[in-house]
Amino acid sequence: MVLRGGKEGYSIPFDSPLYGAGLSPGTPAEKLKIEYRNCDCLLAMVETDRSVEALLPEGVELFSDPPYAGLWISHYSFSTVGEYYEFLSVIQAKDAKGELGYYIPYIYVTNDAAMAAGRELAGAPKKLAHIEFLQEYDLIQATMERPRGKRLLTFTLKPDERVTPELVNSILPRPTPLLSVRHLPPIRGGDGLTQLVKWYGLIDFHRDPQGRETIWTGPASVTYDSPSVADPIHRIPVKELVAALYFQFDMTLGIIEVQKEYRV
Repeated sequence: MVLRGGKEGYSIPFDSPLYGAGLSPGTPAEKLKIEYRNCDCLLAMVETDRSVEALLPEGVELFSDPPYAGLWISHYSFSTVGEYYEFLSVIQAKDAKGELGYYIPYIYVTNDAAMAAGRELAGAPKKLAHIEFLQEYDLIQATMERPRGKRLLTFTLKPDERVTPELVNSILPRPTPLLSVRHLPPIRGGDGLTQLVKWYGLIDFHRDPQGRETIWTGPASVTYDSPSVADPIHRIPVKELVAALYFQFDMTLGIIEVQKEYRV
């Protein structure tokens, strides 16, 4: 027990936790599953260049040459940490065991509980930003600004054909392995903590009345509209847009393991 009395939740403040209200403070992170329902996503897989190697932590290597990266913008209409929008960049990498993982150098959300849970549990480097998801005419467009008016990214797709399951499985294996670095700075009288954490996203694509997965592709563009020193998402160059997808889905996020600890 941490508090002198009363029920304690999973996250601080313990008497009114930001997430995990039904769990005790000592519950292992692997026990907490974050659930999502009725979500939309735009995903771009791009060929990038070896400069992204500088964004990887020690013990994580590029998965291929040339390297590949992903840009994901989604709207979660319901989740167990609330409704929110999210943008993340991922780099296709080899984890500490030599297996495929998507390392996350940048991730932004519109919800405080999602930000705290991601940072505290998995080390996802979440920051708050203004993210919008628009469907107009025959186009779907997602944008991110930070601060408002400083447009960092625009992703536009005209969905006009279905995607083969083989392509989807090659990009998003089930479950999709994720990597990030959790960091708690040391304080005199206590220890610091820096860990490479492996976690996962288990994605269930929605199906139409004929039983076909609702995953679409078509002409698309991704632009870094105005580079920012404070939020340098442009450090993942887009050399070539390899695949652009729009899909509707449900999802579960969970923690797998700590793969490495660092001295800082």
